[in-house]
Amino acid sequence: MTHTADFQIQPQSWFARSEAWLDSKGKGAWIAAMVLGFVFVWPVGLALLFYMIWSKRLGPGRCSKGREHRHSRFQASRSSGNLAFDAYKDETLRRLEDEQHSFEAFLERLRDAKDKAEFDQFMDDRAEASSASEEPAEKA
Repeated sequence: MTHTADFQIQPQSWFARSEAWLDSKGKGAWIAAMVLGFVFVWPVGLALLFYMIWSKRLGPGRCSKGREHRHSRFQASRSSGNLAFDAYKDETLRRLEDEQHSFEAFLERLRDAKDKAEFDQFMDDRAEASSASEEPAEKA
């Protein structure tokens, strides 16, 4: 007597396939699906919103793209085993960080200069307005 398997492998449900597809696209796809649900059939959008909150889909690193990004940052800090390459990589990363800090300082100086120029213009306009309003009073 031969025994057949008592269970059958069920194909993945449409819901599981949809969930996996949205996860592969990232948080933006989940949010777009929710917004489209609200636009076309509001109960679907509401259901998606509750599901996203319940499953913590909106939290950091839940979707696969977030995991890939964290994984690549971890890979950058690991040693390759080649001392010359690791020294070159460390020096390049240090140089890039220095350039980033220099650029941020440059942008800060630009913002400060723009703020000062706008304030000086305001004070000049205010002084002109006050001198213009005092002239007719002196003539009277």
